[in-house]
Amino acid sequence: MNQQLTLYYCPHSRATGVLTLLEELHAPYELHVLNMKKGETRASEYLAINPMGKVPAIRHGDAVVTEQVAIYLYLADLFPEAKLAPALGDPLRGPYLRWMAFYGSCFEPAIVDQWMKNKPADKTACHYGDFDTMFSTLVEQLSKGPYLLGEQFSALDVLWGTAFGWMLMFGIIPKLPIIEQYVERFNSRPATVAAHEKENALAAEQAAA
Repeated sequence: MNQQLTLYYCPHSRATGVLTLLEELHAPYELHVLNMKKGETRASEYLAINPMGKVPAIRHGDAVVTEQVAIYLYLADLFPEAKLAPALGDPLRGPYLRWMAFYGSCFEPAIVDQWMKNKPADKTACHYGDFDTMFSTLVEQLSKGPYLLGEQFSALDVLWGTAFGWMLMFGIIPKLPIIEQYVERFNSRPATVAAHEKENALAAEQAAA
């Protein structure tokens, strides 16, 4: 891959997971570090990259990709040698796509509604149905193996492991043993350790600036 790959990143944000994924993929990348507290994600230079003013975003050559699930899918397919995405034709490709989509379309909206005490729509109209069904469906999938696809670690687990770790820390999701153990497995991976070390160093630099 000759095209430059850049991650637009803020410490302790959703971009943490993408940084971890890049470490898992052993991908060559450049970090464009933004300071959210100084409003750099709302500056015109960054809004030209992502008008939503959110991180993460990536630039790969002339392609700009925003929305974290899209970024995970893009990067895992871009580096197939890392085997973090089942290939087309693999029986696990469908479940892989399902659980990627489930994160953004069901899990996070349901979590936000509960956290903010928003009254959800009737479950026949609500896009995630109801919280209890959504959450029990997810826990059932986690019970099938050490990772979301069973024995196979994938980019899915970077997305979910990062999110679960953050949500457990702030008490946003129940501290079920199955989730805590999943996060422990994820946090023990060398790529996760390396990403956290980079993140902590960058966060310290911003705090001192």
